[in-house]
Amino acid sequence: MENRYWNPTMETMPREQLRAVQDERLRDVVRRVYENVPFYRHKMQQLGITPGDIHGVCDIEKLPFTEKHDLRDNYPFDMFAVPRSEIVRIHASSGTTGKPTVAGYTSGDIDRWAELMARAMYCANVGKNDIVQVAYGYGLFTGGLGAHYGAERVGASVIPISGGNTVRQLMIMEDFGSTALCCTPSYALNLAEALEKEGISLDRLKLKSGIFGAEPWTEDMRKHIEEKLGIDALNVYGLSEVMGPGVAMECMCKNGMHVWEDHFLPEIIGEDGKGLSYGQQGDLTFTTLTKHGMPLLRYRTHDLCTLTDEPCDCGRTHVRMGRVMGRTDDMLIIRGVNVFPSQIEHALMQVEGVAPQYQIVVDRQGILDTIEVQVELNPSMMSDTIKDMETLERKLVNSLASHALINAHVKLCQPGTLPRSEGKANRVTDKRKLK
Repeated sequence: MENRYWNPTMETMPREQLRAVQDERLRDVVRRVYENVPFYRHKMQQLGITPGDIHGVCDIEKLPFTEKHDLRDNYPFDMFAVPRSEIVRIHASSGTTGKPTVAGYTSGDIDRWAELMARAMYCANVGKNDIVQVAYGYGLFTGGLGAHYGAERVGASVIPISGGNTVRQLMIMEDFGSTALCCTPSYALNLAEALEKEGISLDRLKLKSGIFGAEPWTEDMRKHIEEKLGIDALNVYGLSEVMGPGVAMECMCKNGMHVWEDHFLPEIIGEDGKGLSYGQQGDLTFTTLTKHGMPLLRYRTHDLCTLTDEPCDCGRTHVRMGRVMGRTDDMLIIRGVNVFPSQIEHALMQVEGVAPQYQIVVDRQGILDTIEVQVELNPSMMSDTIKDMETLERKLVNSLASHALINAHVKLCQPGTLPRSEGKANRVTDKRKLK
């Protein structure tokens, strides 16, 4: 590639200068929401503050938090900071419970989104000579269009294939010579599995990079995807309420995702609502610094992770967020033990003989919670004896106890029998909520 960075001035800006940019943009966004969004004006008046009280990032804790229920309470357009006539794009979350959360974009917002996704593409060594296969869904979900516009911005050829139709995905991937793949990590696993099933060897493909996000995934999952697809698998982060994919992106150092701090001010918030230091795990919270259609102050994502400002070998100066360990509302409490699906995934991947396809079934017998982990066998294990299967089950039970601190029943399943996902994987069935 011609350049190491898409925007070297901003991506490598000294942190003192970056803070000055943040200070100015924070003052501006606070003024805009106070003047144009009744919700924020009321919130700030309740706290006894005005825009003049916010001089910069040092005053961030004076500002109110925003929760997802605030967006739903102001559904559909009451969080917009510009007249509806200036909104050129409307996205929304999946809305699995109640009304969806709506996000509005001005033409300037769309342009800035494309620029940030262009930075993400460059982080993955994707440029004008690449062919990008976008297998995220297109529509109200932000994934497909976000990746699409970023790839076009760097001059790459884009295949807007969207999700699903896996056999056709593989045909297009081979025939068109796709060099980069954008999708959820669980769908990347499905594609890798289908490659083997269809007898397509990696030397028939030109893939080199994968930009995967929209769901938590582990380092073990990365290694598996990289091995099966022969690519560098990189983590991208975003959420529709804040922008979409491209809020943060992993570079080739594969040691955390750079948050584009000239556009988003990140915080890690503890259970008491106070800010935590770098390295401490808590609730990832964002203030949008440049969004005009629907700016947000201190939006609590409820994604659990850490931030670090330690220098990255790539030369980018923006802080990095660690892998999302899970969402606070995804956390399972089993007999008093807090556990996330990602911890269970990590425990399973420590044991040879199983595939990275699993389901977690939580139930209640009497007053006691139970958990069953269903995991597929590798095809190579199918000729093993019952004694071998029993040994494998014990290893998995022990790994779950050691790494996830849970006592679980393990059910070994035939290859290909657990449900596959073409988008975000649904790993948990909680029957306690169904009773």
